[in-house]
Amino acid sequence: MGIAERKEREKEDMRKLILNAARKLFLEQGYEKTSIRGIADAIEYSPATIYLYYKDKNELLFALHEDAFLKMMQELGQVRSIHDPFARLLEMGHQYIKYAIENPELYDLMFIMKAPMEALACREEIWEDGLKAFGFLKEVITECVNAGYFKNKNIEISALTIWSYMHGLVSIYLKNRMTMFQDGQELQGMQQSFVLFTSMLRESL
Repeated sequence: MGIAERKEREKEDMRKLILNAARKLFLEQGYEKTSIRGIADAIEYSPATIYLYYKDKNELLFALHEDAFLKMMQELGQVRSIHDPFARLLEMGHQYIKYAIENPELYDLMFIMKAPMEALACREEIWEDGLKAFGFLKEVITECVNAGYFKNKNIEISALTIWSYMHGLVSIYLKNRMTMFQDGQELQGMQQSFVLFTSMLRESL
């Protein structure tokens, strides 16, 4: 291995070390209570070292945000093998719910916290990760329209409607708003709501 390759690998290892420590502290302490100094202490380096890789806490958080989207898209990608587009759309919904439940902190980072989007605004960039995920949903809906499942030709509005429902459903579950039902069946209720929503899709879209 040449000197340049070794240096690049060392840089990548340092990025991973920083991100892993940051992820752990963000999840344990929350975004507001986590500091660059705290992350530096966790990896036993100076804050100056972290600033060589990330200009501030928002940018570091956005790197974690990108990793979280990569993980979600890998899991959603499993539905590509399903031939029927409507069945693929339903399984996509199940996978979305599963991802949110298994990764509540990451979901919060991806879709609720403002900090990653503030980092984007500072860099004057568009939300590429969101566009890719939304594009995948539009792709599946387009195939549903072509197969005759949906009559509405406005793919973007259909996708926004479905995503808005799914986001609302998992958000009220993750934020413990379903506990008001006091029956201990929050997860079951969410799944039943999703089944009802999917049956309504074929009638209304």
